[in-house]
Amino acid sequence: MFVRSNTRKLKKFTEEVINIIFPLTCPVCQEVLKVNYIQICDTCKKSLPYIGEPMCKKCGKPLMLEEQEYCYDCSKKEHLFNKGIALWVYDDRIKGSLYRFKYNNKREYAKVYANEIMHKYGEKIMSWNVDAIIPVPLHKSKLRSRGYNQAEILAKELSTYIGAPVYTNCVKRIRKTLPQKGLNNKQRINNLKNAFKIVNFDVKLNKVLLIDDIYTTGVTMDGVAEVLRETGVSDTYFVTVSTGDGL
Repeated sequence: MFVRSNTRKLKKFTEEVINIIFPLTCPVCQEVLKVNYIQICDTCKKSLPYIGEPMCKKCGKPLMLEEQEYCYDCSKKEHLFNKGIALWVYDDRIKGSLYRFKYNNKREYAKVYANEIMHKYGEKIMSWNVDAIIPVPLHKSKLRSRGYNQAEILAKELSTYIGAPVYTNCVKRIRKTLPQKGLNNKQRINNLKNAFKIVNFDVKLNKVLLIDDIYTTGVTMDGVAEVLRETGVSDTYFVTVSTGDGL
């Protein structure tokens, strides 16, 4: 009992020292947190562009009018995925947070994103009753240079809430594509044409949840959903951290 008590005290002391030397900061504004666990600070929570109704019934983008059912993109195109949602509208604050998550090794942000997503959309996500979670894959060259796939880290955090397994090797990005940002819709489609391939798929899945950091026009989600259909997947949903305006 004495040893166990001392071990707990030592662990707590060590954590306090680490927090003094390397203080935890808000994933959005980077202000030092007053708690000993990472979270979004109260100031950011009050001002961040969380998405609420009205939102697109297909992709979850925010809409301007209550009577709207679909965003501009979804009203013009029949997507291959069933439905999706995003946590925030993409703005400069979210852009900075996601940049650090993807390129500055801030992998701990995934825990915060997952917690926020499930707090807001947990009931809806659970109602989809998915068999598996699949992160949108990176090309091997990008994965090698970055060292990790941010979508995979987020998928694993969400899996702890949802209870569905994460499959990371069944879909591969076989073409080195350009960043989708800055491309028009036709260029986006051509950029991702035949970019994904099914490999090592030896399990029968019906409903799959795709995970990525940003949703724009849905071309990426459609590309993955298309190859998943080849395996017999009937329903494909997605969750992202952010999305654009639906207009």
